[in-house]
Amino acid sequence: MASFYMGIDVSKGYSDFVIINHQKQTVMENFQLDDTFQGHSQLYEILQDFLAKHKEAALYAAVESTGGFENNWYQKLVSFQALLPIQTARLNPKGVMHNSKADLTRNKTDKISAKSVAEYLISHPEKVRYQQEDPLASSRKQWSFVQMLTKQCTQILNQLHSTLYTANPELLRFCRNGIPDWVLNLLMKYPTAKQLARANEKTVAKIPYITVERAQKLIAAAKDSVASSDDEVSAQLIISMATQIQHLRKHIDAQNKLMAKQCDLPEVQLLKTFVGIGDILSIGLMIEIQSIARFKTVKQFGAFWGVHPVYKISGDGSGSFKMSKQGRGQPRRLLYLVALTAINHNSVIKSLYEYHLKKGREKMDAIGICMHKILRIIYGMLKNNTAFDPQIDDKNRKRIIKSQNSIPKKDKSRRFQDYDADAPISCKQNKKRMEREQSQSIKNTERGISELVPLGSILTAMFNK
Repeated sequence: MASFYMGIDVSKGYSDFVIINHQKQTVMENFQLDDTFQGHSQLYEILQDFLAKHKEAALYAAVESTGGFENNWYQKLVSFQALLPIQTARLNPKGVMHNSKADLTRNKTDKISAKSVAEYLISHPEKVRYQQEDPLASSRKQWSFVQMLTKQCTQILNQLHSTLYTANPELLRFCRNGIPDWVLNLLMKYPTAKQLARANEKTVAKIPYITVERAQKLIAAAKDSVASSDDEVSAQLIISMATQIQHLRKHIDAQNKLMAKQCDLPEVQLLKTFVGIGDILSIGLMIEIQSIARFKTVKQFGAFWGVHPVYKISGDGSGSFKMSKQGRGQPRRLLYLVALTAINHNSVIKSLYEYHLKKGREKMDAIGICMHKILRIIYGMLKNNTAFDPQIDDKNRKRIIKSQNSIPKKDKSRRFQDYDADAPISCKQNKKRMEREQSQSIKNTERGISELVPLGSILTAMFNK
């Protein structure tokens, strides 16, 4: 059965299409359609005629993820599958871009981009997943909306901090870990130090979470304030910003509650069994993971989040292992929040964090190790559909320690020939061979290796404890 591949380059309001065969030869020249009812109907007629001419042929179509502009075309192609032999996929634009560069494609137009999408289907069929229903599609939209609101709230908070520094700097000592609601309520009534200094303590004490004693202290501090701005414009700006922050916070809380109520997937419930992952974080993690079947190994899973270790060397020749931080930052921010919560409330992660602090590691290094450990636990939970159990982790740690203490096995890549001392190798390679020879010697195994340790052993020790 013949196979054909249709690449679609999506633009705002229209798209370019091309169909090629398995030899990457163009079968149907590029054509362009608008993202309208007429355009979608015309696409169906074109595909119907094409498949009528190529009976018993299969057509594979793909669009790139372009922030939502591809959704109309993607859903329409999925609906065509009931009547036509079509399979539809959504691709990562970065993979298509690198595949195009590997083919030495130098020019970039809409027509060339459409063909690059089709060629990716042929070059990397193992990385393409056709027509998979996304149970988190609505939650993903809601998550993006909440992130946008959070960003807006943060921007206004930063501006309010800057304005308060000149209008009422004495209040900033209560805002070191964010601005609490009682401060916002206070600012909406008394935006500047000058106005707060004239306030009545009983009236101030009526604001929730402000006692009479605290009201007296706030008024006294306002009377001795070093504020340099007490004009009407500054006061109105502070009132407006405080009101906006409260409104955004209420809106974010409402959206989070609605998202937690609507998203009731088994994977989300499974992640919540890990102490440190709540409703919102579990949804956020699953939005990033999508499906654990995408990752064949736990190393691929760690690389996706950018927490896998890489060896970095500085200009003076000193080197150490650091977190790679490759990929998007949003997934790592989620994982960082999970790690902070788990360090305080999860016994497994807390003991790991304290262990590395005692070894002399910096706090951020220890948190990074905890993030990697949490990912390994999450991978095991989702892969085996098992709730979090500290005993399973303890059993795995003992098994790893036992394997580390055993005599190292011979390198499988050297099973046909051992290292030849007369080989014209570099000084660096010779040093690595000597280290390996010492690590595998019986004497060093019996007394414990302390002089030279291969880089692989260091890496294992960092993240498997």
